[in-house]
Parts: sequence; C-alpha cells; structure tokens
Amino acid sequence: MLFYRNKQSAGPGRVWFAAVLLCLCLPGSIFAQEGEQKEAETAAAGDGNYDGYLDFGEDEEGITIFGAPETTQQMTVITRDEIEKRNARDLASLLEEVLDMSVTRYGGGYGNQTELSLRGFDTERIAILVDGIPVNSPRSGEFDVGQVDINNVERIEVIYGGSDTKYNVSGALGGVINIITIKKQPLGLGFEAAFSNTGYLPGEYNSRHKRGEIGEPHIEDLVDMQSLSLSAGYGAKDFSWRVSLFGNRAGNHYLYKDDYGFARRKISNEVLDGGAGAVFALDLPDTATLVSDTKAYYTYKNYPVTPNSTGSAVANDLQLTENILLNAPFIFHRDLGTEASLSYQYSNTRYGTNIKNFDHYLTAINRWNWYPGEKLTLRAGMDWRFLYINSQSLTETQPIKTGNQGGLYITAEFLPLKQLMIIASAKGVTDTKKGVIVPKLGIRWDAASWFVLKNNYFRSFKFPDFDDLYYRSLDSFFVGNPNLKPEDGVGADLTGEFTPGKLFNINASVYGQYTTDSIHWVKSAGGRWSPENIGTAWFIGLDLRPNLTLPINRSVFTAITFGVTYQYQLSWLLNGNLGFENKFRIPYMPNNIAGGSVDLAWKTGSLLVSAHYESTRYADTLNQMILDPYCTLHITYNQSIGSYITVFGALRNILNAHYESFAGYYMPGISLTLGLRTKLSSKKSEADPGREAETQN
Repeated sequence: MLFYRNKQSAGPGRVWFAAVLLCLCLPGSIFAQEGEQKEAETAAAGDGNYDGYLDFGEDEEGITIFGAPETTQQMTVITRDEIEKRNARDLASLLEEVLDMSVTRYGGGYGNQTELSLRGFDTERIAILVDGIPVNSPRSGEFDVGQVDINNVERIEVIYGGSDTKYNVSGALGGVINIITIKKQPLGLGFEAAFSNTGYLPGEYNSRHKRGEIGEPHIEDLVDMQSLSLSAGYGAKDFSWRVSLFGNRAGNHYLYKDDYGFARRKISNEVLDGGAGAVFALDLPDTATLVSDTKAYYTYKNYPVTPNSTGSAVANDLQLTENILLNAPFIFHRDLGTEASLSYQYSNTRYGTNIKNFDHYLTAINRWNWYPGEKLTLRAGMDWRFLYINSQSLTETQPIKTGNQGGLYITAEFLPLKQLMIIASAKGVTDTKKGVIVPKLGIRWDAASWFVLKNNYFRSFKFPDFDDLYYRSLDSFFVGNPNLKPEDGVGADLTGEFTPGKLFNINASVYGQYTTDSIHWVKSAGGRWSPENIGTAWFIGLDLRPNLTLPINRSVFTAITFGVTYQYQLSWLLNGNLGFENKFRIPYMPNNIAGGSVDLAWKTGSLLVSAHYESTRYADTLNQMILDPYCTLHITYNQSIGSYITVFGALRNILNAHYESFAGYYMPGISLTLGLRTKLSSKKSEADPGREAETQN
C-alpha cells in the first residue's frame, strides 16, 4: 500500500521520551515516520530479524526516512552503488556526472568555489542539507562542497522546485539537496578505506602568452592530486558508532589554453584540506534513537589574484560542527511522533593577512507528526537559526553583527481516495524585521501501478544573505547593500513518473517560476560592485530522464543500462526597460543541457561511459560575455579483487575539451584517476554465539 498508517496503544516509556525531548530544548527534523513505524510493527509481531536499529537507509518501497515520507515534487536519488561507480573527485563532480546538473567553478580545479544550479537557481537559492540539517552559510548562502567526503555518503536526495514540504526548510527557491552520511551500522566491527591519485598529462606550455618562454613538461603533474578516506564503525544491540577521516592534496597544475589559444600551465592554485567525523547512536525505549554527530573540516588554499597570475592570496578555513539528533516516532501515544535536532557550528576564516571572520551559528529544527485518522496526517514544526558574526578587517565599521531567521509551518496530508494524496502547507518565515506566509499545494495521483502524476503550486521566498547586506571588501571595491528587499515569487510544476516494468522508466517534468526583486551584484558607473534588486526573473523548462536496463546473463556479464538526460530551460531577466522581447538570459544558464550514460555491469565490476553537454551561456546580465558550448566525455572502471578489495580508474574529459566554467577560468583537460577501496567487517554468528567472528565483505 502506498500510503501507510499505523495505530497502536501507548508504550510504557512515553513520559521518559517527553523528558528527553524537553532536555533538548527544541525538537527538530532528521528522521521521518514511515520506515520506523514498520520496524516497530515488525518488533511487535516478534520477528526475530528485528534488531532494534533505526534504519538509516531506504525501506522496501524506496521511501527515505529523512523528512516527510512523501513528496509531490520531482525527486531523484543517488545511491551508494552509483557513488562508488562514478569515483568522482568531489560532490559537485558527482552531481554533474550523475544528474547532469549545471556546475560553475570559480577557478577550475579542485577546492575552488563552486556553484550548483537547480532549475536556474544557484547554490545560495538551493537548500543544502547534510543529514537533514541546513548547511548553507548564513553569511553568504554558499556551501563548500569540499566539506563532504563522498566516500562517507550513503545516498543523496535531490528535490527539484521551490517551497519545500519534504523537509520544510526555508529559502529553497530552486530545490533541496540532502546529503545523507549517517547510516545503519551492522552488528560487529567494520572498516572501510579508499585511496586515489589523479594526474594530468604533462606537456610544454607558454610561460607568458605567445612571447613568453616555453616551459618544459612537469612529470609531477602525473601525481597532481591524492585523496585518502578512512572509516571504522561498530554496531551492538542498543548502540552503534562510526568514526571517519579524509584528506586531499591538489596542486591543480593542469594544462589549458588561454584566451589567445596558447597552452598554459595552471599555478598558484594549490589546495590542502581534510576532515574528521564521529557519530554515536543510542537506541532508546519505544524505538526512539538519540544521535551525536561531530564534524571538523580544515582547508588551506591558494587563490590566484587573476586567472593567469603567478601571485596568490592564502585562505585558511576551519569549521567545527556538533549536531544532537533525536527521533521519537511515538511520544505520549502511538499517533504522535516527533523529531529533533540542535546544531552548533563554529567557522574561522582567514583570507590574506587582513581579513578574519569568526562566525557562530546555532540551528534548531522541529517536526511533529500526528495521525488523527486513516486519511489524514498533520505535520507541524519550526526551524530557527541564530547568527553571531565577527568580521575583523580594516574596512569594517561594525565588526560584530547578529541576526535571526526562521519559521513555523503546518502541513496537512489528505487521502480523499486510496491512490490520491493532497498536501497543503503554509509556512510563516521571518528575520525579526519582516514576516511572510509561504503557502504550497501539492497533489500526488497514483493513476496506475506504472504511472504517478505529481503537481505543485507554490510561493517561493528568500531573505538576503548577510554578505549581500553588509559585506565590505578591503579596498571597498565590493560593498553590501542593507536596503535590499527579499526575493519573492511563485511557481508551478507537473511531473510524470512512468514505470511500465523493472527494465524501463521515464521521469519527466515541466515547470515555470517567477521571481521578483532578484538580487545580483552589479557594477556602478564609479566602478564599485554592489548587490541590487535588479528586477524580475522568469523561468520555464522541461526535464526529461528516460532509463533502460537490459539483462544480459551471458558469460560474466549481468546487465547493460542506458540513461539519457535532457533539460531545456528559457530564462528572462527583466530589469529596467527590458522585456521578454529583449531575450536577456540569466547569467551562466544554458538553454540546453544534455547527458547520456552506458553502464556495462558484470559479476565483479562495471564499465561506465558518460557524456555531459551544455549550450551557450552568458557571463553577465547584459549577455555580452559569451561562453561557448562544450561537451565532456568520461569513462570509469571498477573491478573487485577477491572479497575485500576493489580497484577503480577514471578517465575524465577524454576528448580534451577546452572550455570555461566561469569566465576567464579554464577547466582541466584529460585526467586519469587510479585508486582502490577496501571493506572489511566482522559479524558474530547467530547460530553459534561462541564461535569466533568471521570476516565478511
């Protein structure tokens, strides 16, 4: 049955749960209801396979247990198997190669600032979550993709469209990306490790354009980047823990062609970063779970002063995060459940010798779920973030700034028919100076076992980021605007999921969105850059994703899978006297994005070929700086050796495409990645408790 309900009498630990909840001060959302209710039902039935664990994966219907179980929005999931097949160098590369997401890199190589794009909206307008908790910087709205060790990611959920009702977080104009790292730890001890080296083909290059000296090939470019990831975990009956470490060293010394068409070698762009994490999960009575999640991340980067400059400015970033998470699927009685998170983040950023930022963020999230009847579910909650920012630079007139943002929501899921769900939601958001109501109506119709139709109508709203309001560069060349208005708009979409069998499926969506007071940094007549509400933005688009899997069952081969992606989007920037007839497009937004992949699998490995194409883009609001179309082609290979080790390799941009991701910053040519992964686990035999632990893959 698609829409599941469960009602039982109250458990003996309900008062104890309430006490724990009050000690946390505020409840928040990380885990959803549906999968846990099924686990509780299994336990009540006396199934010996139930081990008391909260399942951090997906249930048999593919429903995530983070946030609300159902969504009426277009959604795709990148599984752990897909992550391992791709062997991507970072999160942005993974999203680009798997989902053909448009990615803009300010610098080209690993570790540079990266913008993601969903339905034409950039990272600041996408809600990025890690384990259900918002991680966009309150200061800039950005998210450093280097913080995420993709070897430690269980899966990634990407939800397209504005006004999210699955997680009910604020500011999701383009959609939501939830990166899930917490996962169920099986009984016993487990260990995982991955190591890789990425190199670029060395060659001769021009030191100073056409009149410069010719530089000799650098053999060290064959070992340009190394990545190491380690993790260990242990699962017992009532608790589990997992610790992880990762590190990357990247020289980013690749060859590229400059604006004059001459070969150059990238310099002054070195990156050294790494992180650590520790997760402890404790099972409480009545299937409740308490989780402590601690993370640390440090990076040391050189930023070139200009794309071809030999000089650079050094940046050091340190982030410390502590998350306390509580999931109590039954509180007071079986029809009421709650989820909670309280998160603290400290950020220490140093750029050059004169700019220092010390930021403190406190985030609290609340979600309650009530099942008053078989056809109705009520969900309510809140999210709140407190900011304390201390900026130490010579230009700061007010170094210490504080702020609050958050909101309250209520959502009703109604089942007028067995196969029809209507989700109505309203969220009030505020920055303590202004408050608005953000409504949404979603419909999901399971017309047949092979066809699902989803429809949404929503308002999208986002307050300006702190940097947009108050930022001031050392030379006062970039200055914030405290008079900015919030971005506001409306949108609608229609998604069809066609699955006639296990071999073939199509996911297609059409959408439109309108946004007023769009914020962009513009250059004044005096040469100063400042953010302005430059006008109205319109978006309409189509997203088509067919997929075909053919079983082979010949020799060692098992299946071959064909995947295609096509995204068509029109955008209009209507500021000043501009109208639709002017056809001015949003910067860095191609009209066409296409991709395809062929995945050949055998019993012990796979070979995957994928391509990504983007049509012409513009680097400015006047559409005068043209960025040419480009197409990249990649090949990745995985092969298991025995039960414990997998070797992998990846050739990227094998056509050696010459293209700019961001204006003036050229991307690397062909690269080769080689590496290996190992997975070990010990699990005590249930048939013979005294038997020694057996090593299993």
